[in-house]
Amino acid sequence: MPFTAANALADATLPELPNHYRGKVRDSYDLPDGRRIMIASDRLSAFDRVLAVIPHKGQVLTQMARYWFDHTADICPNHVLEYPDPNVVVGRRLTILPVEIVVRNYLAGTTGTSILTLYKQGQRDMYGHTFPDGLRDNQRLAQPIITPSSKAFDAGHDEPMTPDEILDQGLLTAAQWETVSAYALALFDRGQRMAAERGLILVDTKYEFGTDTDGRIVLADEIHTPDSSRYWIAETYEAKFAAGERPDSFDKDFVRSWVAARCDPYVDPIPEIPAAMIEETSKVYIRAFEAITGLPFEPPADEPVLDRVRRNLARYFA
Repeated sequence: MPFTAANALADATLPELPNHYRGKVRDSYDLPDGRRIMIASDRLSAFDRVLAVIPHKGQVLTQMARYWFDHTADICPNHVLEYPDPNVVVGRRLTILPVEIVVRNYLAGTTGTSILTLYKQGQRDMYGHTFPDGLRDNQRLAQPIITPSSKAFDAGHDEPMTPDEILDQGLLTAAQWETVSAYALALFDRGQRMAAERGLILVDTKYEFGTDTDGRIVLADEIHTPDSSRYWIAETYEAKFAAGERPDSFDKDFVRSWVAARCDPYVDPIPEIPAAMIEETSKVYIRAFEAITGLPFEPPADEPVLDRVRRNLARYFA
């Protein structure tokens, strides 16, 4: 598979489409008829900022989300309408709920809001849950838990919340909280079971929900991808945990860890990530896609991704 600049999509700005919104990873366009075009770039985001551009990442995320949306449509409705390009999903435009739902089954993570980070700082009451003393890094919890956070828009920072705070602040109604919680736990259970069949552990994941024009709660964004989820290799987890070592994984934590070891990623400039690490990260995303879905990754043609996206979206131009 060629590893060239033509395989990387750093920016998905298309002046031919209206109402452009650039997120950390996706470029979105709102059409007048209520549809939204979402183009997954190859930007890699962590610590609330973009760290690098990883070839093939956007295609991996779009196609893996497609796999999971197809396999969870019986649990809750999702926003998908069609896939006109390997990097693009067209969906219903939703009003995104201001709460991000994170489900965790292990004491893990590297970000400032992860339960492992907070636990190591001495916190025992987090997100409405009380944790016992004596837990070890990457230890399995008694059961999956929801750790919600306020949904930061316009590049803000997500903030940890408890269910009571969500209700008291009117971010969600009691009925909405009950619905998204039930959806999230059911989706996570399906994801864990299917991952286990592939020899993987779905450690934690985040879900975003929105409401459609009828007020119905709909799953948005992506689901169970390496960007929104943490996966470990089941076969080696116990030995790694017993040795106090980091579990073998498919997620982007090794990039996060490399950056975090060299600066305060929330404050300092991000050091240039070596080209060899970028190439290896691309390979990790592809291996993750194939391991999680059981499907072969179809490499793109030797054509600039943005040119292909523009061609495939031409029918949406005004």
